[in-house]
Amino acid sequence: MLALENITLHLGDRELLDGVSTFINPGERIGLVGPNGAGKSTLLKIIMGIQESDEGTVSLANEETLGYLPQDGVDPDFTLTVLEEVETAFAELFELEMKVKGIQEKLSQADPQSDEYEKLMERYGLLQTELESSGLYELRSQVEKVLMGLGFTEEDFHRNTSEFSGGWLMRIALAKLLLRRPTYLLLDEPTNHLDIESLQWMENFLNSYEGAVVVVSHDKAFLDTITNRTLALRSGDISDYAGNYSFYEKKWEEERELLLNAKKNQEKQIKETQEFIDRFRYKATKARQVQSRIKQLEKMEQIELEDEHSKVSFRFPEPERSGQVVMKLENLHKSYDDNLVFDGINYEIERGDKIAVVGPNGAGKSTLIRILAGNEPFQNGERIVGHNVTVNYFAQHQAEELDPKKDALESMHDAGSGAKESKLRTILGCFLFQGDDVFKKVKVLSGGEKSRLALAKMLLSPANLLIFDEPTNHLDMSSKNILQQAIQQYEGTCLIVSHDRDFLDPIVNKVLDVQPGYIKTYLGNVSYYLDKKREEAEQDAASETVQQSKEENSQLSRKEQRRIEAEQRNERNRRTKPIRNNIQLVEKEIEQMETRKGEIEETMAQPDFYDDADKVKEFSLEYDQLKADLTNRYSKWEEYQQRLEAIEQEFDE
Repeated sequence: MLALENITLHLGDRELLDGVSTFINPGERIGLVGPNGAGKSTLLKIIMGIQESDEGTVSLANEETLGYLPQDGVDPDFTLTVLEEVETAFAELFELEMKVKGIQEKLSQADPQSDEYEKLMERYGLLQTELESSGLYELRSQVEKVLMGLGFTEEDFHRNTSEFSGGWLMRIALAKLLLRRPTYLLLDEPTNHLDIESLQWMENFLNSYEGAVVVVSHDKAFLDTITNRTLALRSGDISDYAGNYSFYEKKWEEERELLLNAKKNQEKQIKETQEFIDRFRYKATKARQVQSRIKQLEKMEQIELEDEHSKVSFRFPEPERSGQVVMKLENLHKSYDDNLVFDGINYEIERGDKIAVVGPNGAGKSTLIRILAGNEPFQNGERIVGHNVTVNYFAQHQAEELDPKKDALESMHDAGSGAKESKLRTILGCFLFQGDDVFKKVKVLSGGEKSRLALAKMLLSPANLLIFDEPTNHLDMSSKNILQQAIQQYEGTCLIVSHDRDFLDPIVNKVLDVQPGYIKTYLGNVSYYLDKKREEAEQDAASETVQQSKEENSQLSRKEQRRIEAEQRNERNRRTKPIRNNIQLVEKEIEQMETRKGEIEETMAQPDFYDDADKVKEFSLEYDQLKADLTNRYSKWEEYQQRLEAIEQEFDE
């Protein structure tokens, strides 16, 4: 068991950790949560012995081990390849292998009849047994499996680590850590540098991990998937919840409501007590009672509630209305030297689209949105901007374009929105610049703080096409909720590159899947996209099975063939029946809507229809909604037909 007892740490006059005590059992799955600045990363560093606490102890059994992934700051050996760097995690095993080879060399030269030979054989037997039980012989396949799960290709294995960006270096560090399999795995924001495919692999890996996992993350879906216990750091104290993040969120809301009521009652009691003291302070007959009330106030431990800026909200500036087609890419070609990224892609963005851009790292997501934003040149094709379209683009590198001599508030004024200072400070507060933080100079801000400031500044500029590249990487849960609500209410068009499903799902209505060599659109949110991808993978596997069965059938008896054909008919019916039912349901809905649409059109054609303004408004709204719903139903009908045809074709081949 990993035990923390009375961990206390002061930062200046602030008590960051105030006697934190808890325990972690082997095999547990724990989410360590709390607002930015609560001390989550600091607590992990104290557990690892990287940072000292003012008081308290961390206890760990002798046979148990710790493994830690920081948010950033990994330092690989840039003279090594990716494979060599990962294998440094097992230097002691390779050293053992070298010892065995050394003894083999000596045995080949020694006299088999000598005492030296006998001693060498005894030593060789012991070391060989140790080597076989160490798992070294299976290690390389495990290394390759983990690296590929984290998004590396076989070609990447032999590239030098110096060729990779900071995000990929973090993946290398993560691979080393996962392969070591420590008893307690401490992960600080491990999802920041992963794409959706790698994130899903990571979830599966951690769910089957034998050791304990303690993870700091602002990705709610990730926490809900892998954790079953939550430790919440707030105001220097730690609270324990027997469930995942959603469970904690619900319980904390209930606790906060009780605290709020208790605080109101306490404030009322303080007010009444103070009024008594003020009223009778100089009355001799009440002196004893006054002193008693004064002592009562002095001893009273006031209930404190941390600021909750999750209740704060803001809206994007109202953009001008754009044309129906916001932007088009036609036959677009893009390459970096010999690396072909896009080979004649076509894509169209319509007004009101809210699109999640997903896909494996390196497939071209960021390249695509930079092209859409007008920040990236391309070799051939056209980028056609629609009527009255204004673009606003956010990416992490924009943080470096901020004026280092100005403070956060001055940077916001530079956006030129003309907004009052109170509004600017409210928006900064949404992005974790509290109190005097707004007067911090840009040059002293951390990378995450600069990124949040650049995002906050962007939100002041009116535009009808917003493009975001990983906007949530440095935001806590409350800040993400604020940004999420603002984008939901935004009436323009937006594209978002992100792997945060919980953030994206309530926002987007389309998913653009960018894969090496092609792009594909899915009509729905990210959860729908993931379901479809799983379904497609299952269909591919089923197609392969059907093909194998066909090949095997040619060698089977006629009776066996009839049995297999019957099974295939049943399988065909099982897979097509739900889709046929959906088609019938959608067709029925379309028929009802078309009937109602015709009724409204007949009513609107009557000469006296426009005499009643309220009636005109009511019918017009219903008519517009019907048209939108019909468009949606026809899209669904077409999608179901395509799925049905694909399955039918699969069985006909």
